[in-house]
Amino acid sequence: MPNHSSPQSPIPRRSYRVQFDGGQNYSLAGIIDRPAHDDDVRATVVFSHCFTCNKDLKAIVKISRSLCALGVAVLRYDMTGLGGSDGDFSETNFTSNMEDLKAAIHFTEGELGTVTGLMGHSFGGAATLAILSESLFSSSSNQKAKPVGITLAAPSDTQHLAALLIRMNPEIETHGSGMVSIGGREWRITRQMIDDFRSHKLPDRIGRITNPTLLFHSPDDETVSYDHALRIASLLQSSPNNQNPPSLISLLGSDHLLTRTPSTIDWISQSAASFLTRFNE
Repeated sequence: MPNHSSPQSPIPRRSYRVQFDGGQNYSLAGIIDRPAHDDDVRATVVFSHCFTCNKDLKAIVKISRSLCALGVAVLRYDMTGLGGSDGDFSETNFTSNMEDLKAAIHFTEGELGTVTGLMGHSFGGAATLAILSESLFSSSSNQKAKPVGITLAAPSDTQHLAALLIRMNPEIETHGSGMVSIGGREWRITRQMIDDFRSHKLPDRIGRITNPTLLFHSPDDETVSYDHALRIASLLQSSPNNQNPPSLISLLGSDHLLTRTPSTIDWISQSAASFLTRFNE
């Protein structure tokens, strides 16, 4: 039987690279961080990165490894056209992000067993919320069988990103594509991407989620304002079928990429691991 007692020392980790077919049939790159011994696995999570980020973002790597030390197996992966994954980023959109996440869940089920949690940072958090709303998870009558959702600095809609990108370069809309600078790199953003962002009604999806959900957000986030976390919590709270009130943890002093306060990573990891095991024991 798995040992569900709190570990007195970090659980030994085994990490390895994987590849699997994404939602657009491109090969996606991933890394699995898992306890070295099966008996130490207390939960299994798929971790989605932020817009234009990848699985090797410093915060994602640290959180994944910290979760592993607490008994959580994690798949962190690159969405289509990013990091080590194949494909053209300019041809992706929120719909393809969701399809990549579904593919990652399917792969993880075969590689590690039942997925008991979805975790996402920023736009990856939006994809996490969108997938949690689908019947793939939300139709289960067994509350304990539902994977929990955990978001880090997630937006409450996808339209705000479309508006931000157009402000950064109006040629995206007038000429069909344009370059924008994000994270010190130039990215080609296309009108089809913007149109797709505008087409999704994420608030409606959030209102259908019945899974236990934990939200992390900083009141000092200058990229995705704290109002988004409050809106997500309100939408989850008001869902008529949700018997699991959302939990919101405010990451005081932290920035959007979770680099400003190193202790935040431990705070997130320990809280997330406790949340995961609470609903999966």
